[in-house]
Amino acid sequence: MKSCAPDAPCPCGAVAESTKGKRSAAAYLQCCGRFLEGGAVAPDAVHLMRSRYTAFVLEREAYLLVSWHASHRPASIAFEPGVKWLGLDVRAHTPIDADRAQVEFVARSKSPGMAAVRLHERSRFVREQGQWLYVDGDML
Repeated sequence: MKSCAPDAPCPCGAVAESTKGKRSAAAYLQCCGRFLEGGAVAPDAVHLMRSRYTAFVLEREAYLLVSWHASHRPASIAFEPGVKWLGLDVRAHTPIDADRAQVEFVARSKSPGMAAVRLHERSRFVREQGQWLYVDGDML
C-alpha cells in the first residue's frame, strides 16, 4: 500500500479554487483523502469515481472493495507491480435519477517495459443506504 502526504496534490488531478479565484491542484486530504482516510462518504458518483482512481494509485484494496457494488465485487484485487498511473480525465458525469449515475472517464497508466495505455470507460453507479457504489462499466 502506498501513501500520499495530506497536503500533496491529489492523484485524481482535481483542481481547487481559492477564495481569491486562483486555481491549483487540490490537496489530497481535502480531496480524495477525506474518503480514503477520513471515512467521509462521497456525495456523488463523480467524487466516488475520483476517489476510486486515487485508491488504485495508492493500492487501497479495502476502499475499492467496499465501494464496489456487491453484485459485481471481486473477491480481491491484484495490483500490477510497478504500474505508474499517469492521470485521470473525467469527461462526463450524468445523473440518471437520485440514486443512479454514469461517469465517463479516461485513466492513463504505464507498466514497466510497456507502452502507456488508456482506459476509457463509462461507469455505472448506484446509491444504496446513502452510499454511492461502483457497479460496472463499458469500455469505450
